[in-house]
Amino acid sequence: MTTADRPEPLDAFREDRTYLGADHRRNERRTWIVTAICAATLVALVVGGATTGSMALMASGLHMGAHVIALLVAAAAYGLARRHADNPAFSFGTGKIGYLAGFANAVVLAVTAALIAAESVARLLHPEDVHYQDALPIALGGLLVTLVCVWLLKPSGVTAERYDPQGDLNLSAAHLHLTADAAVGVLALGAIFAGQLGWAFADPLAGLLAAVLVAHFAWGLMKKAGAALVDINPSPELTAEVRRRLSDEGERVIDLHLWRLGPGHHAVIAVIAAAHPKPVATYRARLAGLAGLSHVTVEVRDSVAGHDHHHGHAHD
Repeated sequence: MTTADRPEPLDAFREDRTYLGADHRRNERRTWIVTAICAATLVALVVGGATTGSMALMASGLHMGAHVIALLVAAAAYGLARRHADNPAFSFGTGKIGYLAGFANAVVLAVTAALIAAESVARLLHPEDVHYQDALPIALGGLLVTLVCVWLLKPSGVTAERYDPQGDLNLSAAHLHLTADAAVGVLALGAIFAGQLGWAFADPLAGLLAAVLVAHFAWGLMKKAGAALVDINPSPELTAEVRRRLSDEGERVIDLHLWRLGPGHHAVIAVIAAAHPKPVATYRARLAGLAGLSHVTVEVRDSVAGHDHHHGHAHD
């Protein structure tokens, strides 16, 4: 048996399968803080919208309610992923729990958009009196609180890896919820000012515009989270770099799979064919230090005489 025929010792590839984001604890802590702030703001907006009759203000409150649910889901996902990070039942770690939470939050956003749209249409067909003077300070206060929360949940530079532009999608989902709410808050303020000028239709119209905006955010988030959950190749750039390195001396990469494991973490499975195969460790060494690559499985085959056969495989 040649060196290439000899599989690498499995102990040499024992790994840490914790594929959590670099800022996991920071993001979890800030998510809980923002959840508490948004819950208090939710009560103020809903009560204010009910007492003043402002649909735009009520829309902002309903959207804030969706945020509270979304933030609770995001915070719970962080805690669950952290507690089970070393659980062997999760074959590739718990990094994808955040993507599952992000997809769930996209659904919440979509439902919120539908509710706001339905109520806005009802108000257009059957206008109601709005107490604009009372609604104004509540809307302004809600917007300021939302902007503070947007700042608190702003992703740090650490999460933006070269080959993982999505970073921590769980945090991005929560941040997107609040960014959408800030936009809705601006629309609510505009509607209140317009209403004071006698344009009563502006209030339900602002609600409809808010619904469209929230639906747009929901669709974008759903696509990103769904892509990670069904293992769509997250980075053609990283895939091309892996292929280039593995075929550096004329080898053929006959099979290559790349998928996302968590924020800043990717896995790759590669099958290499070569006339003069080298040890598996040689090919793994070519990928060493490649940013964003956390789990590698390599299989080497001999292509001499027009046929392939296994010469060893290993992972790290």
